[in-house]
Amino acid sequence: MKHDSRIFVAGHRGLVGSALCRVLRSHGFENLVTASHKEVDLTDPVATKWFFSSFRPEYVILSAAKVGGIVGNLTYPVEFMTQNLRIEMYVLENAKEYGVKKLLFLGSACAYPKYAENPIRESSLLTGVLEHSNECYALAKISGIKLCEAYRSEYGCDFISAMPTNLYGIGDNYDPDNSHVIPGMIHRIHEAKTERETAELWGTGNPCREFLFADDLAEACLALMHTTTNLGLVNIGYGSSIGLRLLASLVAKAVEYCGDIRWDTSKPDGTPERRVDSTKIFSTGWKPKVSLEEGLAISYKDFLCREHS
Repeated sequence: MKHDSRIFVAGHRGLVGSALCRVLRSHGFENLVTASHKEVDLTDPVATKWFFSSFRPEYVILSAAKVGGIVGNLTYPVEFMTQNLRIEMYVLENAKEYGVKKLLFLGSACAYPKYAENPIRESSLLTGVLEHSNECYALAKISGIKLCEAYRSEYGCDFISAMPTNLYGIGDNYDPDNSHVIPGMIHRIHEAKTERETAELWGTGNPCREFLFADDLAEACLALMHTTTNLGLVNIGYGSSIGLRLLASLVAKAVEYCGDIRWDTSKPDGTPERRVDSTKIFSTGWKPKVSLEEGLAISYKDFLCREHS
């Protein structure tokens, strides 16, 4: 990519998309093409075709998706599956039709089998059953990965896919009931601190997860967009995982909460462990820069700013 290339960051207002825009601009890429959901609905084939025909992006990073936590996925499986499938279908179809030079599709590590051996290699995809709580979302992400492979095989399109691990950072969704692990913990522990109550978190606290700051992911995406070698599906992770009980103590430290934490074992744990093998992305020279402690401090400041805005 050249610094004046037209780069479409799909989903630029989300956690990943906003990080992509920050990082691209920090590297001198100013010709970014963005559009809110109100400006172009990527689940609508007519609107998506109009957008590509009007703005003719040269490069696309597809981070637009319907995302949510365990509650959202269990409550609205149809929406999580169909909306993501539509976005993938229409964006890739028009990227091919209007000559996009390179497209990067972002999957999700939850698309790997529930009991895949850790660290999870890219070859583990489709080798076992999925976690039930987000099965429909995972199937949609798998479809996007396979669709990229199909466009590359059938039409020679330079469409690639990456599989990020659990993400957090600036612009996250901090809803206590419909967010991912870290932002949900931040909200619940902050609430316990301000209301002088016991912090209540979901599950047993026994699962282990790997977490990556969103701006580090964006740097990895930039590395992949510059890579000329076809690496196939590429995991993007931090390189180590952490138990949720220890994570909760680190969040409490960032929030300056000294009270008790209670685990509601009636709520599901999800996958027991998830850590990806990031050998491929590390081979490009990329490495994460933001430590978990530093990232949690940044995220809590972001939460406070959003709460008071």
